[in-house]
Amino acid sequence: MAAVCVYCASSERIDPRYILLAEELGSRLAQGGHTLVSGGARVSMMGAVARAARAGGARTVGVMPQALIDIEMGDLDSDELIIVDTMRERKRIMDDRADAFVALAGGIGTFEELFEVWTAATIGLHDKPIFVLDPDGFYRPLWTYMESLVDTGFVRPAALGHLRRVSTVDEVFAPLEG
Repeated sequence: MAAVCVYCASSERIDPRYILLAEELGSRLAQGGHTLVSGGARVSMMGAVARAARAGGARTVGVMPQALIDIEMGDLDSDELIIVDTMRERKRIMDDRADAFVALAGGIGTFEELFEVWTAATIGLHDKPIFVLDPDGFYRPLWTYMESLVDTGFVRPAALGHLRRVSTVDEVFAPLEG
């Protein structure tokens, strides 16, 4: 059983299919007996993954800066909601608590978290798996750009190898449970 940190949207203006994907991930996480570590919001994808995980019996840990409690409405139903002062403290705790990372669709916060944990892996600060769950091509333009960075020498080929782009929820859990 692993503690899985999920990065995803907290925006309420997104297509409902992304909420369904977050729910599927949360349910599958619980089915495998895993713990969810998240940004601690109760809205949008972040809330959906947490509610689905808890509904399946998983433990949920949310980490949120005080400044976001009112904006993103903290998930007060979390088994553990850790309130911190800064975004850097939030990410450090999420990173420390996680055995693996999954990026779903999201905005600048999701990208920032994904890139930071990816960078840390490339320089040897951790060897935890990082998954980009992309069933519908949301990440395709970014992935194409990152591959071009490898092609032009700005990113080492091995660095891109630290990210596992998958298209199904089961592909996330197969290496964690295998």
